[in-house]
Amino acid sequence: MQKNLVLLGSTGSIGTQALQVVRPSGCRVLALSAHRNIQLLEQQARAFSPRYVAIGDSAGYAALKTALADTDIHVLAGPDALLELAALPEAEIVLNAVVGIAGLRPTLAALKAGKTLALANKESLVTGGHIVMELAHNNGGRLLPVDSEHSAIFQALQGNEGNKIREILLTASGGPFFGKSREELADVTPQQALQHPNWSMGAKITVDSATMMNKGLELIEAMWLFGVPPERIRIVIHRESILHSGVEFEDHSLMVQMGLPDMRIPIQYALTWPRRLPGPAGHLSLAGLGRLTFSQPDFETFLCLKTALKAAKLGGLAPCVANGANEEAVRLFLEGKISFLQIGELVAGAVEELAALPGGGVEDVFAADQAAREHILAHFQQKI
Repeated sequence: MQKNLVLLGSTGSIGTQALQVVRPSGCRVLALSAHRNIQLLEQQARAFSPRYVAIGDSAGYAALKTALADTDIHVLAGPDALLELAALPEAEIVLNAVVGIAGLRPTLAALKAGKTLALANKESLVTGGHIVMELAHNNGGRLLPVDSEHSAIFQALQGNEGNKIREILLTASGGPFFGKSREELADVTPQQALQHPNWSMGAKITVDSATMMNKGLELIEAMWLFGVPPERIRIVIHRESILHSGVEFEDHSLMVQMGLPDMRIPIQYALTWPRRLPGPAGHLSLAGLGRLTFSQPDFETFLCLKTALKAAKLGGLAPCVANGANEEAVRLFLEGKISFLQIGELVAGAVEELAALPGGGVEDVFAADQAAREHILAHFQQKI
């Protein structure tokens, strides 16, 4: 039986890969959304014939409406349109692939409506994890992780829900600069930072992988998803990106999930759970790999990772501050205004100064995010 799918962020990296597994997953696309990529959204709408499409940037409404005038598709626009799609009565599963803190409100809307939420927007949990998990618990919604690492942990827990977790193993590729010293990273360019060795991702998350901030954010996400403190999450560098994370139980058995570094595997599993169906991802040959390697992360060189771990331990709005500061610093780096190492330095400074911001409601989260961004803009020194 087909499930009606709402796909938020359909034109991004996760969204486009999700559409490659929609049909193998047995889902029907009910709605699609994009921020401003009208051309690709129109192509997707014609290929999958959703009932609704939404463009987050209201300035694109007229163009999208005109482009789809010969169809029966309902066209919506503006940030509130995503909330409307996330809570559609006929929707059975919502895949949130929106980038950044902008994904928090759609996450809350889906969970308030009691939807099954396939979550690829880690910022929802990093910035407002306490709100998200309470809503999921109280409204009957279900969270299914889409990030490869969190999907691997989730898969390792299937059939083991009654067993106590001793430790979560969270693997990291190490990004393009594994083994480099701070001195060697001083002159890194955006082009170099965007050359990930294993994964094909959007620009922001690829830079986050290069600074290892992405792994820090994933640690915070794992805390909320699986109910464990940061002290019981162990980050391990695994260059091959074949072992995608796992769980160690009290008897010291380690259950892990392995596969090729192909995001279509965890995306499809979130759409088909608890079933597994044939899909387009390739076969993993262990003999062909020869060996897998593991090592410890370098917290001193990769200051973003160290700062994210500090924010995780501080709790409160500190993770939100770290996330907002990082988003702003990465933007400045991609625009060539600051150096690669300045990203970590600026984020560390923001957490140091703003970690104790009061409050815990949704508006407090957005206020902390804004304060973090303003802190970065007030303290950065443009690269000469």
